[in-house]
Amino acid sequence: MRIIKNNLLIFISLLSISMNLNGQELNCEVNIVTAPTLTLNTVDKDVFDKLKQAVTDFMNNTTWTKDKFEVQERINCVLQLSITEIAASNTYKGSIQVNSSRPVFNSSYNTTLFNFLDEDLEFTYDRNQIIRFAPNQFSDNLTSILAFYAYMIIGYDYDSFSLEGGTTYFETAQQIVSNAQSVAASGWRANEPKKRNRFYLVDNALQELFRPLRSTYYEYHRLGLDYAYQDPAKARVAILKCLKPLLPIQQTRPASLNIQIYFSAKINELKKLFGQSDPAEKAEVIALLKKLDPANGTKYEEM
Repeated sequence: MRIIKNNLLIFISLLSISMNLNGQELNCEVNIVTAPTLTLNTVDKDVFDKLKQAVTDFMNNTTWTKDKFEVQERINCVLQLSITEIAASNTYKGSIQVNSSRPVFNSSYNTTLFNFLDEDLEFTYDRNQIIRFAPNQFSDNLTSILAFYAYMIIGYDYDSFSLEGGTTYFETAQQIVSNAQSVAASGWRANEPKKRNRFYLVDNALQELFRPLRSTYYEYHRLGLDYAYQDPAKARVAILKCLKPLLPIQQTRPASLNIQIYFSAKINELKKLFGQSDPAEKAEVIALLKKLDPANGTKYEEM
């Protein structure tokens, strides 16, 4: 009987390890910062330490997809929660900065895929609270915000490896937005004064108008940047080609949120890539980028 019991325990342990290997898609670093104006006591600091660990565990240990990820394949990302107000003993307000990247083939370079500052962070948290997510229901604002950005990060990562490969994950993020429509906290609805919110972030990603941007994520990274160290000229040609279909989006929706996010992540990279172009190619790309990202026109001219 003892042998059977021991074998059963070994089997359960191996099964648990196997299940963990199938999940854990994210390699997420979490930082909690507080505004200098906040007066913190020992209790507050302990709560923030517990919050950091809870968010880290939630992001890194939740199974977000059905795909198997090896440790080295996990998506690198950073969440920074900036707390500017303690509205009550367990209610916090501030912002959350979300950043994700992916490695470029044949190099040690990591390229930014998604970089966004969400200024509508509001949540309640009690010390030692465990964060759990159910896709088909709203539980609390913190859980929903974290799950939303987990799926946005995964969606952009998949889009960079296969054409519109992130659709399933963007759709899940949109479902999270839908589940949160009756919540009092801001950031979830179309009719809010600020349009830089979670509703528009995922709504734009799935709109037909923005499909060329989805294609650009794939062609820029997989057909362009992944060849940058092997054949820089070929990479630049592919990247220049994939940027041109973005012009109709800029003309129809000037300064749209998702276009801004894309170029804020890529501006320095583009300057470096095309800085070594011949004069004709350089002139062409500068003219194009100034149309696509007019707010940063002078920066592109630095090339």
